[in-house]
Parts: sequence; structure tokens; C-alpha cells
Amino acid sequence: MARNHSLAKFVQPTAEEHQRTAGARAEYTRRGASKSMMQSLDELAETSIRMLEGETVVALDPKLLDGSLFADRIGDDQDDYVQLREAIRQSGQSTPILVRPHPDADGRYMIVFGHRRARAARELQIPVRAVIKPLEDIAHVIAQGQENTARSDLTFIEKSLFARKLVASGMSKDVVKVALTIDDTLLSRMLSIAEAIPDSVLEAVGAAKGVGRDRWEELKKLVQLPVNAERALDVIRSEAFLSAAEPERFNIILAELKNTRKPKKQTASPSVRKFDVAAKAVSVTTKSSGKTFTLALTSKDASKFGAYLSDQLEALYQTFQRDELSKAGD
Repeated sequence: MARNHSLAKFVQPTAEEHQRTAGARAEYTRRGASKSMMQSLDELAETSIRMLEGETVVALDPKLLDGSLFADRIGDDQDDYVQLREAIRQSGQSTPILVRPHPDADGRYMIVFGHRRARAARELQIPVRAVIKPLEDIAHVIAQGQENTARSDLTFIEKSLFARKLVASGMSKDVVKVALTIDDTLLSRMLSIAEAIPDSVLEAVGAAKGVGRDRWEELKKLVQLPVNAERALDVIRSEAFLSAAEPERFNIILAELKNTRKPKKQTASPSVRKFDVAAKAVSVTTKSSGKTFTLALTSKDASKFGAYLSDQLEALYQTFQRDELSKAGD
């Protein structure tokens, strides 16, 4: 039973590859179509890494190139890019990019990998060296993912967002795993992080170089609390966050959310009254705040009158209770 896949017809098989294909057929007979599908994906991934070897390199006008349908970067490191552009200016483009004929525009090409090299060529106004392969979407994403994974070029969160984008576009998880060289567990964690953290926070934090899975997991758990999600949105709008260099932004937001601040209790302002009695012979100030009530007297007889009131408090309170009971009976 002959099998074809997207890249096989573009790479001349070696004797070793013939032997591996024969073994794959035997394994297919023993384990069925599911195993065969995974082997085809694995072979496709291996081929994608080697696809530039021995291929014809052509010079293309960068203006004819469009970006990949499946963006895998959050912004770009300007310093790294400038170094790459200067290296190309001085020594030329040593490694060709990979493009495919554009599926919807005749005469144009879609970049599979090498976006920064293409950008540098465009800015330097020189042709870009490229290999042209008529790939389908699945082969495209596998080649793109494998090339970036091989160069350790994408950060953890960029790979997570790339995986989410591929799944949302209809790619199967088997294809995503092969493209990123990951297993089920890691893919599940990547998708959960990319889906739990608000997009606005992810965009503000950026690529977060050097930040691995564990710290992203920690941030994910924090923002799953609604109050922390709101705090995260406040942080990314703060002056301290916006003025920080991109590598520090993740640390700022994580530290802020880990700083559990207890909200201050709201205390009502005391109610104050001032009035005079006995033809202004006595000035009275009262202050009421919850369960506390204070009374201050101001007059030449304030001390004596205050002492008198204190002596009458028992009788006054009994009168107060009788009045309250009478009101309740009404």
C-alpha cells in the first residue's frame, strides 16, 4: 500500500529512508491507521528539517513575499534584529529562507520561515535568497515550527500562542505536537496558559525571554482569581510597567500579583453636632461614630454640670428604656 505525504515528492529518498519506509509499512500492518498517521507526521517533521539541503536557491524580490498565516512571534527583539541586518549587510545572507507559492495570489509567495531575513533584505533593498516549496498548510506549520524549535528561537509563551493559533485554525493536536516537538502533557499546559491569561496582558508582557513554563504557570494561577485579573490590567497600564524594558515586564506583573494586599476597612465619618442650651449658657458638641457616642460641654460650669449628668445617667437610661418600650408597643 503506497503512501504519499506533502513533502515526500520534493526530497529524493536515500537507501536509509527506503528502509525506514519499509519498516513503517510493516508497523502499519501490525498497528493500524492511527499509528500510520503518526509515522507520516514524524517523517514529515524529519523531512522539514532537511528540506533546504541540496535544494535550488533562488533570488526573490522581498516585495513579492507575504508573512505566514500562522504568526509565531510576539513583536521582535530590535537589538537582535539590527545585528542580523548588519551581518547580512556586511557578509550577505548565508542561510536561505523557505517560501511557498501563495495559495491565493498568483506570482506571490508566503514565508514559511525566515521572516526576519526577508525583512532585512527588504530594508537593505536587496534580493532575498530563498528555496521555493509548494507546501500544503500542514507541511507549512510543521516546517515553520520545527525550524524555530531547532534554533531555540521562540520563547515558551510564543510557542504556547503559536500552538493555540494552530488549534484554533483547525490543525489537529497531533500536527501541533510534531511541529513544536512536544508531548500531550506539555501541549495541554501551553494551551491552558495561553487561554487563561488575558490577551491584553500577554501582548503587554511580550516575548518574555528567559521566562519558562513554571513561572508562566504561577502567573496563570494568579490571574484565574477575578480580583487578580483586574489588578493585572491595572498593572499593565501603570507608568512603572510601561517604562520598564520588555524583559522586566513579566517580573513586575508577577511580583505585583504575588503581593497580597488586604483592603483597608472603610470607616464611616463620625456625625458631629454642635448646639447651645440654657440661652447659650452651655455649648454642647456631640460626636457619633458607630457604637461610640461622645458628648463635650463648654461653659463656666461645664465640670459641675458634667458631674451632675453623670450622676443622673442611671435614671436617664431607665427613662430611655421606658420610652423605647412604649414606641415598640405602638
